[in-house]
Amino acid sequence: MANVAGILLAAGAGRRMGRPKALMRAVDGTPWLTAAGRALHDGGCSPVVVVLGAAAEEARALLNGLDVQALEAGDWATGMGASLRTGLASLAEGVGRPDRDGDGDDPALTTPDAARIHLVDLPDVGPDVVARVVDRAAPDVLARADYGHGPAHPVLIGREHWPGVIASAQGDRGARDYLRGRDVLAVDCSDLATGRDIDTPADL
Repeated sequence: MANVAGILLAAGAGRRMGRPKALMRAVDGTPWLTAAGRALHDGGCSPVVVVLGAAAEEARALLNGLDVQALEAGDWATGMGASLRTGLASLAEGVGRPDRDGDGDDPALTTPDAARIHLVDLPDVGPDVVARVVDRAAPDVLARADYGHGPAHPVLIGREHWPGVIASAQGDRGARDYLRGRDVLAVDCSDLATGRDIDTPADL
């Protein structure tokens, strides 16, 4: 089975929402950030890296008790691309996967085969969606969830594609430019969630 890491992008200021989405809560009081981190972890991702930016300290407090690693993208205000670059670079450097045998020369232990990219503003996307896409993971694979209305998040990026994504992720486009024109597997998740992102108070 492929080794898949999770990256949760939660750095934005949420200007259209009126506050950082990392601080938003569901009707039952569960923070979106907490639920999204658990979705990645319970869906089979390890390690799980949470990239923070706006209100980073407040958001970090919501992660207490979760098996995740919080990072801060210093240039988060330039757009989602900065957070994506930060997350992928951290995995490439081996964050969260110590060399268990201590010899320092086993890249299989320190570099996952793929990364599952998730957004904090998809509150109905749970671990079942994550697990379904994780099942397709391999170092050369590109895949993303489809809820019946075209390609959506979360996105799976095989390790072989990380350098290209890091080089092309600019502004708010994230991996969009890199994925365009490439063979990206669509994984039907329409029976599991709507995949609808929440951008404004009216969307709630």
